Amino acid sequence: MKLIAALAAALLAGCSANEPRYKIAGSADNGRLLLRQYGCGACHRIPGVATADGNVGPPLHQISEQVYLAGVLPNTPANMIHWIRAPQAVDPLTAMPDLAVSEAHALDMAAYLYSLR
Repeated sequence: MKLIAALAAALLAGCSANEPRYKIAGSADNGRLLLRQYGCGACHRIPGVATADGNVGPPLHQISEQVYLAGVLPNTPANMIHWIRAPQAVDPLTAMPDLAVSEAHALDMAAYLYSLR
């Protein structure tokens, strides 16, 4: 029983509330810049992104904690990238525009969004 408790404690010691939910290969620093470049802040509030104070879409400060993206996709890195790249393919009625985001840019943007706590 003590061994199980010790193993559980060791596993939990590696967990931190400040660590991102997903660690993905993209550059969070570049993602922050890209979110501004693509104008995402015109619709969303995004911490750390200058002028990102929009009220059309949801605030993205805790997007990593959401269970679903766009109300229909399980919140995973692959789905986040798909949603950023092709929102109308997920929901044809969405107000989110297709901004022709490359896969590499979407990866970086997702890395930043998942880093938000």
